[in-house]
Amino acid sequence: MNEEKYYLKLSKATDLKDRKERYIYRVFEMLTGFLAWATLLLVFVLSWKAPVFVAFFIIAFDVYWFLKTVFLSLHLRVGFKETRKNMKVDWMERSKKEKSGWQDFYHLLILPVYNEGMDIVGPTMESILKCNYPKDKFIVVFAIEGRVGESARKLAEEVKKKYADNFFRFLITEHPEDIEGELKGKGSNIAWAGRRVKEEIIDKENIPYDKVIVSALDIDTVMWPEYFSRLMYVYLSTDRPQRASYQPVPFYINNIWQAPAIARVISFSATFWHTLQQERPERMTTFSSHSMPFQALVDVDFWQTNMVSEDSRIFWQCFLRYDGDYTVVPMYYPVNMDANVAPGFWQTMINQYKQQRRWGYGVENVPYFLFAFWKNKKIPLKKKWHYAWTIIEGFHSWSTNALIIFLLGWLPLYLGGEAFNQTLLAYNLPDITKAIMTLAMLGIVTSVIFTMMILPPKPPEYGKHKYVMMVLQWPLLFITIIIFGAFPGLEAQTRLMLGKYMGFWVTPKTRK
Repeated sequence: MNEEKYYLKLSKATDLKDRKERYIYRVFEMLTGFLAWATLLLVFVLSWKAPVFVAFFIIAFDVYWFLKTVFLSLHLRVGFKETRKNMKVDWMERSKKEKSGWQDFYHLLILPVYNEGMDIVGPTMESILKCNYPKDKFIVVFAIEGRVGESARKLAEEVKKKYADNFFRFLITEHPEDIEGELKGKGSNIAWAGRRVKEEIIDKENIPYDKVIVSALDIDTVMWPEYFSRLMYVYLSTDRPQRASYQPVPFYINNIWQAPAIARVISFSATFWHTLQQERPERMTTFSSHSMPFQALVDVDFWQTNMVSEDSRIFWQCFLRYDGDYTVVPMYYPVNMDANVAPGFWQTMINQYKQQRRWGYGVENVPYFLFAFWKNKKIPLKKKWHYAWTIIEGFHSWSTNALIIFLLGWLPLYLGGEAFNQTLLAYNLPDITKAIMTLAMLGIVTSVIFTMMILPPKPPEYGKHKYVMMVLQWPLLFITIIIFGAFPGLEAQTRLMLGKYMGFWVTPKTRK
């Protein structure tokens, strides 16, 4: 790797030896948390000192929220329609007819495992076997953690015995415990697995790197039959495909019938968010299960091993390694994943919060790319401003928007003083904001419709009333956007701001 781009391996300010650079990186780490808390503090101060201004502001902000909801709802409709259309296409047949050279490529599948059992691993492996793509083009890596012990090794051998003969190559890797400088988590595991498969299979077999597409798949990922055919079609349809990652839509529905109502709302909300993001590729980074060229992975020396959000970080590594000449291509095609469900209701709520906080800790990428933008003069300034504004505004909205709407609807009435409370504006403020937000929440209707369209078959142990609950659950969105949206997002940004760096929390997988 070019030594001028030493920043590609940074994870936090303390990694830097130069005092000036460490100070600058630390300022970038504090930026998003500072902006969030400054905004919330300003909400209280202005409600006290300038209640009239705040009253007009919250009306304008509510209108903005309503228009944004309409805008996102339209994107969701288009993205969902396109995804549903692609789910009905025989992409293998289309590739054979329209794309030459698809048969020259190998698909490298890396499946990181922690302490999951065959109840989780089995459906994933079965879904890969059912994919409409030649299995002699699959290199499957079952990546276990050495710290789990003998149970992980037994599982790996069971999977190998049952499935290995179906693929071109099958490799078990065991990520060693306590490698100096590594963070225990998915990133370090799949980086170890990637290097092992490179040395033990790809290099030994003399497989060209540019003929390998790697898919890093969470172990609960259940593939739709045409996934790899669709991936190959999109890849061959992309200008300069070696300069792009390929992002499917995660449908969090594997165990959706077993999830409590709040968990279902959170899972469907995440599904719909990633669906509408397919319509905004200029804002996308890689997330969770995704695919990318193996050559790009080698060029950046695999995933980083010392940070939490390796899924989005690999995009930034490639973007910076190629001086801004890298992008994410939406696949408009789903993969099914698990809703966050624990054996008990309250443990499910705790796990939901921790998962959202971990996702929110993707904010650690902000100081990473801002520092790199400062160092790298080859990336076009326009791209720097675009990504800086888009990503920072996204995290700021995540942690503050719901709280702003909640607080400003009533704070001026309590802090604005007697003079303000006697005005006609104060009298009508609650009704005005309520009316605008009611209009904004009409987007729930879209959510209800799409929920019913992507539901998997209902298990026989549940009655028909369960369908009714799938509709009636959506008012819980008011709770989830604050408790499981703004709060964990704000906590993640605050931790980064204070230098209280997070470790990787593995989401427990439960299917009843």
